[in-house]
Amino acid sequence: MVRNVPQSLSVGGSGRGGGASSSSHGAGASINMDRQMQVAEQLVLDLRYPVRRERALLELAKKRELFHDLAPLLCNSFGTSTVFLQEIISIYPFLSPPNLTPAQSNRVCTVLALLQCVASHPDTRMSLLNASIPSYLYAFLVTTSKSRPFEYLRLASLGVIGALVKAGDTEVIRALLSPEIIPSCLRSMDIGCELSKTVATFILQKILLDDAGLDYICTRAVRFFDVAQALGNMVGELVEQPSSRLMKYIIRCYLRLSDNPRSCDALGSCLPDMLRDTTFSSCLREDPVTRMWLQELLQKVDGNLDALQAGGSIQLSFFSRGIAR
Repeated sequence: MVRNVPQSLSVGGSGRGGGASSSSHGAGASINMDRQMQVAEQLVLDLRYPVRRERALLELAKKRELFHDLAPLLCNSFGTSTVFLQEIISIYPFLSPPNLTPAQSNRVCTVLALLQCVASHPDTRMSLLNASIPSYLYAFLVTTSKSRPFEYLRLASLGVIGALVKAGDTEVIRALLSPEIIPSCLRSMDIGCELSKTVATFILQKILLDDAGLDYICTRAVRFFDVAQALGNMVGELVEQPSSRLMKYIIRCYLRLSDNPRSCDALGSCLPDMLRDTTFSSCLREDPVTRMWLQELLQKVDGNLDALQAGGSIQLSFFSRGIAR
């Protein structure tokens, strides 16, 4: 890989001229950046040609942190989005029945790594959404196979969506709120590896932290209970294989759900008992923030439950009456 990079891209030069002025160093850095961009531009052009595409994808993905402004280049270059979609759609026939090979998975994961670069850039993430790129990734998230090719594809797809929501931009969250986003995350939370579960729960947390996202999940009982069940299942799994990072996201999701009055009522019956006892004390020992969130959650849910019981109300019927199914 190194031999394909022009010598001018090497930082440090030959070491001659130790007394060079700061302006010379600045000029050298500028030249290096220009050369890097030239290399990136040529690789992007190579994407148009099938015989050069695989190498161009690999080189761009490997060096995406070296190429400044790669995201705008990918987003604005003619035909690149079409190339990416062609690569993504090309493996659809191998999803069901599951016949995806490691080579096919790796190639599309390389495309997804570049899309994650676009999703992470503040100037290009909305263009990705306006082109409905995430909708092409949901097919990878609802697969049921746990084989490595499918798991890598699942994780890479979650990485793109995670990059979109990371900044907590309301416009981004609202653009993502489609019928596919929540079921896709819940499927990954159900069958994915620990890292996939963690990224999917992080995405769910970011959606819930936005008022539009919280309202989207809590205005339909079936949607709320699907989310609560997925969170509860993961809590049960963490008893055998604890993960403090995943538990942090789970508790934050529960806490945010409790901000909705009717959801808080319903949590009184569907919050796992393992969060109420000392099951996860050792897992959370080094995480005071998550312990504080859990304490706040229990105070809200159990305090609300006590009030409902004193008033003779049953929270589930109250929830179902107040929220449209």
